[in-house]
Amino acid sequence: MGEDELKKAGVKDFKVVYDVPKKTSSDDTKNACEKFLENDVDLIVFCGGDGTARDVFSAVKDRIPILGIPSGVKMHSGVFGINTSAAAKMLHEFANKRLTLGDAEIMDLDEERYRRGEWNIKLFGIAKGIVEPMYVQVGKTVFESVSEDDVREELAEHILDEMNEDMDYLFFMGSGGTIDYIAKKIGVENTLLGVDAVYQKKVVGKDLNEKQILELLDKYPKAKVILSPIGAQGFILGRGNLQLSPKVIRKIGIDNIIVVATPSKLTSTPILRVDTGDKKLDQMFKEKEFMMVVIGYRLSRVVKIQTNNF
Repeated sequence: MGEDELKKAGVKDFKVVYDVPKKTSSDDTKNACEKFLENDVDLIVFCGGDGTARDVFSAVKDRIPILGIPSGVKMHSGVFGINTSAAAKMLHEFANKRLTLGDAEIMDLDEERYRRGEWNIKLFGIAKGIVEPMYVQVGKTVFESVSEDDVREELAEHILDEMNEDMDYLFFMGSGGTIDYIAKKIGVENTLLGVDAVYQKKVVGKDLNEKQILELLDKYPKAKVILSPIGAQGFILGRGNLQLSPKVIRKIGIDNIIVVATPSKLTSTPILRVDTGDKKLDQMFKEKEFMMVVIGYRLSRVVKIQTNNF
C-alpha cells in the first residue's frame, strides 16, 4: 500500500512494515496503522475518503496525528487537505515543524438517509490532526434553524425569477439540501446527490452523468448551473459533483455559474473552493478572484475564490 508509488516518485529512504495481499480490505488499513504505531511514526498520511479516515482512526485514535489526501467519494472529516497539492504542502510544513496540531472531527454521512432527503451526519470520533485553515477542510457543518427556511424561500424566489427571465436557458441543478429545497419550491423533483436539468421549469434530465450533460448542452447551448457550497468546507466544484467536469464547465461558462447559500452557511464558509482537476480551468477561477453568492431575494454577497493554485 504505497510502496510502488514511492518507488515511482524516486523515494528511496523508506521502510515497508506491513505486506498486503493483492486485494486489500479495511482490516489491512487498520493492521498497517498498528504497525506504524509500533515503529513510532510521527504522522500517518493516508489516501481515501471518510471510510478510510474511520479505519485509520479506529486503529490510532488520538495517539498520533493523521492527514488525509482526498480521493474518496465522501470527505466530510476535518483531517483532509483541501486537495492533493495542499496535502503535499502540509506534509512539508509538518516535517519542518511549522504547523500546529489540534482536534479534528472524523465524520460520516448516512448516505441512504441522505438520498431520502434526510441529513444524518455522524461524529465518529475526534482525531489528532494538523491545524491550518488554508490547507485543511473544516468538518462539514449542517445548518438547521427555523429562520433558514425563510431564507431558502427567498433563494427559491430568486431562482424562479432567473428561470422566468431566461426561459431559453437550460438550468442544471446541483446537489445538496439547499438546492433540493429550492427545487421543491419551484415545483420540480430534484436528485439530492446528483445533477438534474430543468428547462422552462420542467425536468428534462435526472441524475445526469458527464456524457448526458454534454449531450443536453448540444441540444440546449445556453445553460446555467446552480451550485451551493458544502457547509463549512466551501467547495462548489470538485467535491460531490464530478459529473460537472472541466469540459462541462467550459461549455457552460464560468459566468453562468449561480452560487446560492444562506447567510449562516457563509458565516462558516468564508471562501469558495474550486478543485476541478484541471489547472488551466482552476487558474481561470483564480483570476476571477471573487464570485457573487446569492444569499436572499435579489441579494448577493461577494465571496473570495480559492483554487488548487492558491
